[in-house]
Amino acid sequence: MAQSAEKQIFIDERNTIKKVTQFKEEYKTQAEKLVSEVLPKKVIELNDILNLKDFDAARVTDINTDLNIPVPEVVLNNDADGPQPKKRKLDLMDGLSEFPGCRILGLPNGTSPSNKHISSLLDQVKPYIRDLIDHANMIRMWIAFLMPKIEDGNNFGVSIQEDSMSEARQVESEAASYLDQISRYFITRAKIVSKVAKYPHVEDYRRTITELDEKEFVSIRLVVMELRNHYATLHDLIMKNLEKIKKPRSQNTTSMY
Repeated sequence: MAQSAEKQIFIDERNTIKKVTQFKEEYKTQAEKLVSEVLPKKVIELNDILNLKDFDAARVTDINTDLNIPVPEVVLNNDADGPQPKKRKLDLMDGLSEFPGCRILGLPNGTSPSNKHISSLLDQVKPYIRDLIDHANMIRMWIAFLMPKIEDGNNFGVSIQEDSMSEARQVESEAASYLDQISRYFITRAKIVSKVAKYPHVEDYRRTITELDEKEFVSIRLVVMELRNHYATLHDLIMKNLEKIKKPRSQNTTSMY
């Protein structure tokens, strides 16, 4: 009985190793296809996006949007020297009948919308950011699977692999920071819009929104350029050193570009 259990464990371990080996081989095949076919296509796609009218740098002044926050009329209090009325305490029973105790404060014309032009551009760019993160991660793992066991000497090809992995890791990290940049834009804009709603007569807050939107438009164009350049750089680096990346311990003496 014990021998049967040990045999079953041995069979399970062998099947697991077989599946992992199969996974690695399939992963290598997919990664090679990614480098040779997908990366150059992404370079062309992103370059075409930069040439679209929506991403034209001249449009930076045309992306402003209405905040839908009116400037209220100024009411003068002629009895400023007289006794001031007592502030009415908030009655906890005030509010909507369905939600007792609740008060709703809002703008007279509804919500203050996001900048639809910026939001539209971000919706186009974010899928490319996510793709670059996935592709850089796949390239990094592909090279890791190709690395030979650690030995003394003849490690020039391995150093090329390590440099390529480092480049892919840096690209992955920078692409992830672009997503963080997008969320920071919306948070910052929301805080300033709330200032506009609280102090509608202060023109500088409204101007800050305009400047922030224009800055984000320029940042989006820069992000698209960086995405294109990252794809082009990864493709160029790997293709120039493909032989050493795939066979780091061969006898070839080709140096890294």
